[in-house]
Amino acid sequence: MRFLTFISCLFPFFILSQNGPHPNAHAHNDYQHKSPLQDALDNGFTSIEADIHLIKGELYVAHIKPWFNRKSKTLTSLYLDPLLKRVQTNDGRVYPNFESEFLLMIDIKGKGEEVYQVLKKQLEDYRSILTAYEDGKQQKAVTIFLSGDRPISMVKADKKRLVAIDGRPEDIGRGISPALMPVISDNYKNHLKWRGKGVISEDEWKYLRKLVDDVHKEGKRLRLWASPDHPNAWEILYKAGVDLINTDDLEGLNQFLSRQK
Repeated sequence: MRFLTFISCLFPFFILSQNGPHPNAHAHNDYQHKSPLQDALDNGFTSIEADIHLIKGELYVAHIKPWFNRKSKTLTSLYLDPLLKRVQTNDGRVYPNFESEFLLMIDIKGKGEEVYQVLKKQLEDYRSILTAYEDGKQQKAVTIFLSGDRPISMVKADKKRLVAIDGRPEDIGRGISPALMPVISDNYKNHLKWRGKGVISEDEWKYLRKLVDDVHKEGKRLRLWASPDHPNAWEILYKAGVDLINTDDLEGLNQFLSRQK
């Protein structure tokens, strides 16, 4: 991976030609990998997950609130600054010749409304690369949507917002625009008993397909977290039309999706 990271810095087109990009690939807890963001980019991922905590006016990336606050672990240093630099050097895109949205899912670990006030100010410095919502949607290279402790009312009322909201299955059928809620997410175990081994039952397959169809009818994408994380399960999720396949195994999912093309 160190070699791939070095080569990607020198020759980004090399990595692109080898690994994607993959519209279905979602890097769960991306910051836990050895090289946050870069490892996912090296494997062609187009959706990244970062958990954040508000500590003394700054946003830090971690699953559990950190005791020691390091500037190298902030949202700006780990994700926003590198994405800005990459987009600026790739003619306005995260991946050359990839015109679809690159998703950055920010999972707010508490104090959602306070976090949003800080996040709003930080995102203004990156407006040139972020999808904006003002008199409609103006798509840019990176689309941010907020999960976890979601400040739904504040985001909805924001007339010049730079973020969207991560939806839940109970939001289906409520007439919520995909511009506000582009993704529907939920715990896999809330829907299926199949744990990825053997053959999925016909009833659960039909249930999964209906869930996918219901989400797609609203112009949204489906993500199921805590799903079985291996090729047998990825194949079922992929064939069912699940839009964002949740994984910790970046290289494994990269290889799987590369074989589907």
